[in-house]
Amino acid sequence: MAPADPSGTATGNAALEVAVAYSPAPESVDLVHLQLPSGSTVADALRASGLLERHGLLLTDELVCGVWAKIHPLEHRLRDGDRVEVYRPLRVDPKEARRQRYRKEGKRRAERQAAAPKGSSDNRGS
Repeated sequence: MAPADPSGTATGNAALEVAVAYSPAPESVDLVHLQLPSGSTVADALRASGLLERHGLLLTDELVCGVWAKIHPLEHRLRDGDRVEVYRPLRVDPKEARRQRYRKEGKRRAERQAAAPKGSSDNRGS
């Protein structure tokens, strides 16, 4: 027999409380809190959340999902308190984005140094 929780219900088939998050664009997050039956999977949470329909996503093996920032398959069983995350594909390789930012910042830094009066950055001596 499963132990009873304080509310008097058996915990063997207790509901899981999980959150499902998807960021369709930078600085925008669609977050849904759900109660699911014990033994539910990532796929079950995605179906129940409505995020797939709202954002035109398909529940296929190509959909990259994780729990607390660690990638898991759709068959992964959830635990109480888990946060399921749907990851959108990268538009730019992170290494290339870093190179582009460096080039841009490096150009700005060189322009600032060229415009600064001689000796203004050197406060040593005297």
